[in-house]
Amino acid sequence: MPIWKTPLCLADLTALNQGTAAAHLGMEMLEIGDDFLRARLPVDERTRQPFGLFHGGVSVVLAETLGSIGAAFSCPSGYRAVGIDINANHIKGVTHGWVTGTARPVHIGRSTQVWQIDMHNDAGELTCVSRLTVATLAAPSPTQLPLSAGDTARVP
Repeated sequence: MPIWKTPLCLADLTALNQGTAAAHLGMEMLEIGDDFLRARLPVDERTRQPFGLFHGGVSVVLAETLGSIGAAFSCPSGYRAVGIDINANHIKGVTHGWVTGTARPVHIGRSTQVWQIDMHNDAGELTCVSRLTVATLAAPSPTQLPLSAGDTARVP
């Protein structure tokens, strides 16, 4: 049974990422399963560090993008997911091809979610394991926008 509380499709996820770091780095959304999301990033001039390896920070961009999308779409109506912690263990360097990430929930609770994102190279070898923890919070009223700490404005 799908974990998604809001319907989602690859075209919507691609559109959601337009104008973001994920799009700038060339992320391609690949697959939506009942309990996972999959995307990939190219290993190229946008994603390599100076020594020619896939940049560890880019691995974290892939992980946080997938985990955050998964968390957001598995929140109940009226709630939102807000990242509170992410870590990454880099296991194997990648110099060419693609890095593919798969995000799956480890825990979806009332107030927190934990997502594990496993990344593999084109040969299927594990290159990085990341965990993202998010808080599940009540979404702000759509009629109120924060201006600064303690201030709000009403939207007609």
